[in-house]
Amino acid sequence: MKILSVNGVSLSYDREVLKGVELVVKKGEIISVVGRSGAGKTSLLKIIAGTLDPTEGEVLFNGKKVEGPSVSLIPGHPEISLVNQDFKLDEYHTVEENIYGQILYLPRAERDKFTEELISLMELDEVRKQKAHTLSGGEQQRLALARVLASEPEMILLDEPFSHLDGGLRKKLIHYLLELRRVRNTTVLLVSHDGSETLGLSDRIVLMKKGRIVRVGNPLSFYYKPKSLEDGRIFGVMNSVRIGSERFHFRPDEYSIEGGNDEVILELKFLYSSFTGPMYENYFEDKNGESVMLLSWEPLNSVERAYVRRKG
Repeated sequence: MKILSVNGVSLSYDREVLKGVELVVKKGEIISVVGRSGAGKTSLLKIIAGTLDPTEGEVLFNGKKVEGPSVSLIPGHPEISLVNQDFKLDEYHTVEENIYGQILYLPRAERDKFTEELISLMELDEVRKQKAHTLSGGEQQRLALARVLASEPEMILLDEPFSHLDGGLRKKLIHYLLELRRVRNTTVLLVSHDGSETLGLSDRIVLMKKGRIVRVGNPLSFYYKPKSLEDGRIFGVMNSVRIGSERFHFRPDEYSIEGGNDEVILELKFLYSSFTGPMYENYFEDKNGESVMLLSWEPLNSVERAYVRRKG
């Protein structure tokens, strides 16, 4: 079931920020809008949230128009919660009070339990008695996320939600959002400049460039079948080598040590391996002096030849 429609949305100031953006989001979907800085991602989120007026076009939420600040006395939609870099905390209330105040609709025991759950999720236990204005930027972002999760809106909008989170906390948040979708069918729309952060979370990815949507697809297609080297590198390491007169782009896992007749052959000089946890990153130089990185379970220090083998 469709929950959100973005219809021909454009935004202009002294320059064009968004141009004719069209997007449909289904109930319970998790969609990531990815693009370089200046692509218009944050402006699109604000228009969807009802905190910014588009120059042209409209946003429909459950079939009704989302009114912007030029019409609505209190900007924002009650069932759409936006977490951006402003955070909008109750600065002189404690961490506990900031979260607790969002769930007054629940019975006391459930409020206490939910507050504890969110404090634990966002690793805020050590600062739970501190007032919001005394927190670091990363702690404030985590508290803002906790407040939104506490309010349980129909749709959550997240602006660069992983920017201040370490790897472990990022994984916890991703798991929580996936569980929230599974249990409550919550819809999530997030924006990020780093596509690799969105691969394990997204049902669909939207790629934006210069205020326009240029591609919509699933994570696998964006990772293994990018339209260009530039697009590919938004989602992680992409090797690029010249074989004869052609240039080949491939991921670090798109290779085989034992190849077939129709595969691209790489003549390699081993440089070093770097252990990253479950796998090794193996760095080589090809015969043209170009860098190549291959992933493996064991170091590839004896490898002198590999074959490009496409996935996806």
